[in-house]
Amino acid sequence: MNLLVKSAEKMSRGPWMRAGIRQPPVRAFMDDMTISTKTAVEARWTLKEIEELISWARMKIKPSKSRSVVLKKGRVTNYDFQLGQEIIPSVSEKPVKCLGKYFDDTLRDTKNTTNTVEQLQQWMDAIDKSGLPGKYKTWIYQHGVLPRILWPLQVYDVPMSRVEAMERLTTKFLRRWLAIPQCFNGKDEKVRGARVNLEAGRKWSVQDTFREAELRLKQADIVGNVAVGRLGLGTITPTRWGTAGKGVQRKLVQKEVRVMEEDSRMVKAVGMKKQGSLVNSEAVRQRKVTWNDIWSMEPNRLQFLLRSVYDVLPSPTNLAVWGLSDDLNCKLCGKQANLEHILSSCSVALSEGRYTWRHDQILSVLADSLEKARKRPPPKDKRLKFINCVRAGEREKIGSTGDGRGLLGTAGDWQMRADLKTRMQFPTEVASTNKRPDIVIWSLASRQVIVVELTVPWEERMEDAYERKMGKYQVLVADCQERGWRVWCFPVEVGTLGFVGQSLLRALRVIGVIGLERRQLIERLSREAEISSLWLWRRREGQWGRQ
Repeated sequence: MNLLVKSAEKMSRGPWMRAGIRQPPVRAFMDDMTISTKTAVEARWTLKEIEELISWARMKIKPSKSRSVVLKKGRVTNYDFQLGQEIIPSVSEKPVKCLGKYFDDTLRDTKNTTNTVEQLQQWMDAIDKSGLPGKYKTWIYQHGVLPRILWPLQVYDVPMSRVEAMERLTTKFLRRWLAIPQCFNGKDEKVRGARVNLEAGRKWSVQDTFREAELRLKQADIVGNVAVGRLGLGTITPTRWGTAGKGVQRKLVQKEVRVMEEDSRMVKAVGMKKQGSLVNSEAVRQRKVTWNDIWSMEPNRLQFLLRSVYDVLPSPTNLAVWGLSDDLNCKLCGKQANLEHILSSCSVALSEGRYTWRHDQILSVLADSLEKARKRPPPKDKRLKFINCVRAGEREKIGSTGDGRGLLGTAGDWQMRADLKTRMQFPTEVASTNKRPDIVIWSLASRQVIVVELTVPWEERMEDAYERKMGKYQVLVADCQERGWRVWCFPVEVGTLGFVGQSLLRALRVIGVIGLERRQLIERLSREAEISSLWLWRRREGQWGRQ
């Protein structure tokens, strides 16, 4: 094919581009060929030469699959090109599709973008009328419709207003399928009647965004390596902008644009009282709801999770804000009741044992996993054993072992007690105290004891709960240490809405619950917290009954 292209280039030198670069007259990719000339006569000569060369190579051009377009003073002009006895159709007669993009005589993308929006509307209507459950419709959109829409947005010059219209269209259907309340949307009558001043939207500029991304990357080169999150200084060695090649720089710019967009969303979320309340606490572990989670969730549980996170459940305070009720008080204690009060701060609910029941439900899951980890036999280690040298007067450090079991791998006689059902007593061989931690694990041979204290607070109060529980057991820890015991005290938190604290992850890693086992445990703890809080929400005005 290259031989044929080079042989046909002698008939024309190709047109000049606006950038001052001469375009080659003949270009080919696989079995496709494009001819670009300055005049229609040159195009006819080049086409004739190509036809002779193709015939010499025992190949054939298909005129029915070819298209022609002639521009004269910026307008499409009718001009017929002929191959043998057949005339090549023009784009005015038959628009052509190449790499998913349609080309017609308008030489614009207006018609194509309009067709894309209409096609999206047809697809969404067809999915909506399918009769499937809402989460199945959402899955079809995620894996069927969205990939088909993203390509036209890349190949066509779509204005931002048209993209926003498509976003509003899809959002309308997704809200309906996931049963998300209308107050999530600015079109809700109650939201619009609240007379809240909203900032005007902004149009995205590609040039300005890329320029800002490049400046941020150049500034990063000047600043140097910095600590990210909880990682230590120097843990990550970033790619420098100044020493990167063109391809790497392109990827760095794309990554930086995503970071900038995520930062802008985070700034907006932090400024929101309700929707962004959970991002203000560093003690809360971020949670990602995957499709597997959605499949396993019952519809009412998924709705409760979404509405509770954004605090749009019909609590007395929200009903008053929406103008649907004048009573702001809790039906149990008579105090002003918002979602936080109902799920974690009602004195009557606490005295009736509602919060204790939820605490015990979560504790039973945690205790069951730790009990299995305690009884799990150590894996056979076929590696070479080395002797650890210890200086005179020092003790051997006991920590995470090579078998990956953490503290549980340092002894083989671990015993465990959990404060469930019956009143637990702290092991007398360790210390004498009236404290009742939720879980105690101890080893007589190695004289080690692990204390785990579970709290189920409101997500914004996780740090306070950790400090309070840590101070509560300082005397017990000191007493055990005076008796010659090595003590690890782990206050852990699981939020009322199912978000776990960073302290839980650290505790499980040190104890020896890691990898897939830890992820599965966190999922079960989150699920138990959600279901228990959902039950408390349903019985917020009625009599308490655990059945």
